[in-house]
Amino acid sequence: MKRDFISVADCDRPALQRYLTVAEELKLAYLAGRPDHSLSGQSVAMIFEKPSLRTRLSFEAGVTQLGGHAIYLTKADIGLGQREPVKDVARVLSGMVQCIVARTFSHEAVTDLAHWASVPVINALTDYSHPCQAMADLMTVQEIFGRLDGLTMAFIGDGNNVARSLAVACGRFSMPFRLAAPPGHELDAAFIERFARDCPGADFAQTADAAEAVRDAHVIYTDTWVSMGQEAEKAQRLATFKDYQVNAGLLKAAPADAVVMHCLPAYRGNEITDDVIESKQSVVFRQAENRLHFQKGLLKALLCE
Repeated sequence: MKRDFISVADCDRPALQRYLTVAEELKLAYLAGRPDHSLSGQSVAMIFEKPSLRTRLSFEAGVTQLGGHAIYLTKADIGLGQREPVKDVARVLSGMVQCIVARTFSHEAVTDLAHWASVPVINALTDYSHPCQAMADLMTVQEIFGRLDGLTMAFIGDGNNVARSLAVACGRFSMPFRLAAPPGHELDAAFIERFARDCPGADFAQTADAAEAVRDAHVIYTDTWVSMGQEAEKAQRLATFKDYQVNAGLLKAAPADAVVMHCLPAYRGNEITDDVIESKQSVVFRQAENRLHFQKGLLKALLCE
């Protein structure tokens, strides 16, 4: 039976832990110069409707390092759901490749691909969730602190796709999660209801006070205030989120050993200041690198186990 990776919420803790373990093993082998060609002779189709640096590079380099072949397909190449129905694209690709990676605006497009495809489908980002980012972030946190259980993550900013995936990932690994957002930009009620079912007993809270959110945080996380597709709202959003900047003042309210994360691209001077992202507390570029290693582990686990 094929396995997909569409949402963190679709996976139980043992499955997520297995992905992390394989990723850690592959990273150690990579750093030691021991190649792993688990995907030799296999091809991965990568559908990208949105521009990308880290997601495209990490998947394409990861497939190559595992001995496979990555095929990059843009919106112009496919016209997913426009030039051809999603169900047709899914079945055509299933006859030619061993895995489909999709970065789309619509979350439904990825779930439809998974429904119709006979090969594994990986969500490389939708407007609703970003599971690969969240799990690579937890991989980074585990490397730094040596554990996940009991560590508190504070997300400062918009209740967006990254925040959703991180909240569930933290819930799966017994990590308290705090979201500080302006009123009206918290995680929505429908998500909270599902979260309560998926992660019963999880320590989760939302607040409008950023200083309160970071008070006991081991990890302080932020993301852009203006995501792709929200450009028309830029001026309004910059004004709404101005008190939610991760800066030196906010870090003073947090424990001295807290680390700072950002999924990038960062708009320095908006959601985070230059001095913070370049500080010793910042692990931003380590987490970016771990996108490569987590996704290699995910690919190997899905296609070879």
